[in-house]
Amino acid sequence: MKENIQEFNLENGLKILLTEVHTAPIISHWVWYRVGSRYEQPGFTGISHWVEHMQFKGTPTFPAGVLDKAISRDGGMWNAFTHLDWTTFFETVPAEKVDLAIALEADRMVNSYFDPEEVESERTVVISEREGSENEPLFKLDEAVQSAAFNKHPYKNEVIGSMADLQSITRADLYGHYRKYYNPANAVVAVAGDFESEKMLEKLTAAYAHLTGSPIAAPGNGREVARQSERLIDVHGPGETTYLQLAYPAPSAREEDFFAFTILDSLLTGPSSLNMFGGGSISNKTSRLYRRLLEKEIAVSVNGSLQATFDPYLYNITVTISPEHNAQTVLEQVDAEIEMLLRNQVSQAEVDRAAKQARALFVYGSENITNQGFWLGYSEMFDEYSWFTMYTEKLARVTPSDIHTVLERYLTRDQRVVGIYHPDGGQA
Repeated sequence: MKENIQEFNLENGLKILLTEVHTAPIISHWVWYRVGSRYEQPGFTGISHWVEHMQFKGTPTFPAGVLDKAISRDGGMWNAFTHLDWTTFFETVPAEKVDLAIALEADRMVNSYFDPEEVESERTVVISEREGSENEPLFKLDEAVQSAAFNKHPYKNEVIGSMADLQSITRADLYGHYRKYYNPANAVVAVAGDFESEKMLEKLTAAYAHLTGSPIAAPGNGREVARQSERLIDVHGPGETTYLQLAYPAPSAREEDFFAFTILDSLLTGPSSLNMFGGGSISNKTSRLYRRLLEKEIAVSVNGSLQATFDPYLYNITVTISPEHNAQTVLEQVDAEIEMLLRNQVSQAEVDRAAKQARALFVYGSENITNQGFWLGYSEMFDEYSWFTMYTEKLARVTPSDIHTVLERYLTRDQRVVGIYHPDGGQA
């Protein structure tokens, strides 16, 4: 794919990335906006996610409901997602139907309704989504740990926003957020599939070039001051299962440490995919914490989470604790494994195996046309598409010394947040 990527920039600031994939008569068309919870101010948390919902409520040209039927009838699929640094919309359709996808996204970039009745209806939907999440133990734990891990950075807030903000945000707030961030100069269009680049560029230029672009400076959130002492968070709620979550500081995806951290994650908890569409899985049974916790039946599951973000974020280790054990026992075992890694440098063979697993999962998550469209735009949200094309090469360069450096720099007790979910035995 590396050699097939073509980049174009329109005068209004829109970046276009194209990659021809002629394995099937399918095209995946993505529009990425640089807006997510990182761009939100206190009092307006969750506004980016809510605006994403409103984009499905129609325009004068494409009333609500019409497009869903049209895309489904033609055998396509469409969806949208809001995250920390971005919001994205995509359609994967038969190649001959791509004009509909392009017309839709160009239209709702500027012409969405934001009907007051629909705003109130969607307020109920988003609040219900929030209320449903609040019944989930891991959501409650994640939210408490994430908030405690940051002082001022907007990464402290859940993408869905706080209940108070969801109740107070107005139609004017939503529409203003939409008009500011949904514009060509703040967007990337990424298209992968069965097309000729010259003709595709003509289609995209015709659809998007006449729209007005307004460059937006990225928020200057940057890196927070390092924590000086461990923080313990206790969360209580329904259920019968105890969970432990450790949140350590992590580098941004643009830093070289990120690639060594990816290998460290594979060593500790098993490889995890950055791609929300998956595309394969690899067992974590060879990981160190699996062997220490699950083989000894101290825990039921363990997983790590390292996310590719614009600013430094978090590395989370989440453990589902066996009923016969407690959080303190698990915490001691995790600490013992990390101490062992610090005292005894990892072998090159173990690094190579972890790197191979991480690269394999990356490849599995890049093989279909929708995934390739995803990666083109996704990497632009925190770096540029060369991050994607160089990813496996950078993983292959990681050495045992790099792993040790990352361990010493990030996985220290005085920088982490320890969260424990204590079940009360009640129903959610």
